[in-house]
Amino acid sequence: METIALAEVAAVLADPSRATMCLALLDGRAWTVGELAKAAGIALSTASEHVTRLVDAGFVVRVKQGRASYVRIADPRVAELIEHLAQHAEHRPVTGLKSSLRVKRLEFARTCYDHLAGVLGVAVRDGMLATGLLDTAGGLTLTGRGREVLAGLGVPVAAGRRPLLRDCLDWTERRDHLAGALPAALLDRAVEAGWVARDGHRAVKVRPSAAQPFAALGVDLDALGVAARP
Repeated sequence: METIALAEVAAVLADPSRATMCLALLDGRAWTVGELAKAAGIALSTASEHVTRLVDAGFVVRVKQGRASYVRIADPRVAELIEHLAQHAEHRPVTGLKSSLRVKRLEFARTCYDHLAGVLGVAVRDGMLATGLLDTAGGLTLTGRGREVLAGLGVPVAAGRRPLLRDCLDWTERRDHLAGALPAALLDRAVEAGWVARDGHRAVKVRPSAAQPFAALGVDLDALGVAARP
């Protein structure tokens, strides 16, 4: 993320439309300007101006796919900044049943940019540590057994420029969930295999087929009360 003064960062997110766009982009997907305009309830031309402001500030980047143009969060650190700031909005008192259910869904399982967060995200970290898939003796690392289990689940463990694993403080649980290339690959695999599904804006719905793969990660979904979740 481009280094800019704190006041300038605040100014970028102070506009309700730009803030809405950033929150929408936290689902980790690339959006068209038109989709962002609809999400923010503004004209396409106005949305385009806001996207330009966000690009200039280093918050988002434009991505070309054939003739189509998309916008996505520029960097995981930007996503974390927005995620942490969002807690102030999400913790305001809810005003109706629909809002209350939405907050509960987000608290239980949601995307934090490109990885799992909420109760489920924290449970994955705890479970992988408890079953010896992760180790913290010399920093957060994946063990040999962890590689075997993830390979069996079809989750790729590839080295790259991005850190494989690191802790990310979960703002609803006040405990760490997993971030990095590996948790991103795990979420991709979970969606692809149908273990979980995106359920509206950032919320993640756990499907019955998730029981076995998540158990392999040390997570007891029944104990988390998945069936009782709204």
